[in-house]
Amino acid sequence: MKKLLKLLTFSLMIFALLTACSQGNDNNKAENDEKQNSDGPSGEILVLTNRTDIVDTVFKEYAEKFNEKYPDVKVEFEAITDYEGQVKVRMNSTEYGDALLIPNDVPLQDLENYFEPLGTIDELSQKYLHVDEDAYENNVYGIPIVVNAQGLVYNKKVFEEAGITDIPTSPEAFLEAMKKVKDSTKAIPYYTNYAAGWPLTQWEPNRLSISGEEDYVNVQMANMDDPFAKGKPHYILYKMMYDLAKEGLIENDPLTTDWESSKEMLAKGEIATMVLGSWAITQVQDLAENRDDIGYMPFPYNHDGKQFSESSGDYKIGINKNSENKEAAKAWVEWFINESNYAQDNGGISPVIGDELPDTLASFEELGVELIKNAPAKEGQEGLVDAIDNEGEIGLFQPEFKQRIIEAAIGNKKESFDEIMNDLNKDWKEARAKVAK
Repeated sequence: MKKLLKLLTFSLMIFALLTACSQGNDNNKAENDEKQNSDGPSGEILVLTNRTDIVDTVFKEYAEKFNEKYPDVKVEFEAITDYEGQVKVRMNSTEYGDALLIPNDVPLQDLENYFEPLGTIDELSQKYLHVDEDAYENNVYGIPIVVNAQGLVYNKKVFEEAGITDIPTSPEAFLEAMKKVKDSTKAIPYYTNYAAGWPLTQWEPNRLSISGEEDYVNVQMANMDDPFAKGKPHYILYKMMYDLAKEGLIENDPLTTDWESSKEMLAKGEIATMVLGSWAITQVQDLAENRDDIGYMPFPYNHDGKQFSESSGDYKIGINKNSENKEAAKAWVEWFINESNYAQDNGGISPVIGDELPDTLASFEELGVELIKNAPAKEGQEGLVDAIDNEGEIGLFQPEFKQRIIEAAIGNKKESFDEIMNDLNKDWKEARAKVAK
């Protein structure tokens, strides 16, 4: 009997031990499953954007789709009207979102002070276009959300009403076309968007359309003292801006313009043309009664009949170096570029290598426009143009000297176009002498 009791006791002990082990294994499995399910980014991130028009609609849809892949990340958006101005102020602190569009005039050599490196140029150039534009010493700090062509958005119906049958291919021909618009229609020939400021910076990339040479900016311009001299791309470019204002071919009161309403006016045929990157095409088309009324043309300049348009990255999206949730921010950046379809939905060229060109640029193919991009700087001169621009306070991608040109043209300032260009050359030469190696 004692032997039987011992045997039963021993059996119960073994059973209990096996049960405990089984339960332990089950618990470990559950813990492992839970850990596996929670692998990947989590937490909250703030994404800064300049898209005030779609932040409460399209961007919310993006967040929902993103959460299908990353359910443990909560994405909040903040849309900023004066994006460049406000974000640069916030960058004096550490609180400027987790993922954001990099302001255009951050010097390349300063990128590492504010943004997390995303990879090397060698690595990322295998996947994306124009990753070298916001990079320094082979480290990439931002990837384009859209790749743009450069030119003008225009209303085809206004052109037809004015009797303009051919796309202008020179500044002189463009001015004549705008005079026809003024004489034959009720539309404003050209709308400056002076008050908003930033739309004036959309003129700057067209310098490459005029030069027709990929090395013009980072090689030629970086090594000259007078890029604003008569006959050079910047002089030609901004002389057309001056002449449009001087000839009364712009809005009556440029000091009271409004960006959002200008898109609707262009869509309705109340404005004929605006210099904007190709990113703007669909924004205007979306407001038009007939999308086909809105067209896109290259900047009016040609080289023996050949026209060029700069292909460049739009805003680059990067990660705040001070972010407390860099993993989640990086997941958002990669998803937004590769899976949101943002570039295509906005009529832009996708930054992802291999994606097709958008229908919005079909006119470029018909006109035989060649897309060219800025060649990299010479070794040892990386970021030199930006350094000269900042040292001399030129503001290539700032509105100030463009506003100065318009005010001089309409008589608000007592100075000539050539005087403005001479001042810019003087500042450029002095700055270059200080920073050029």
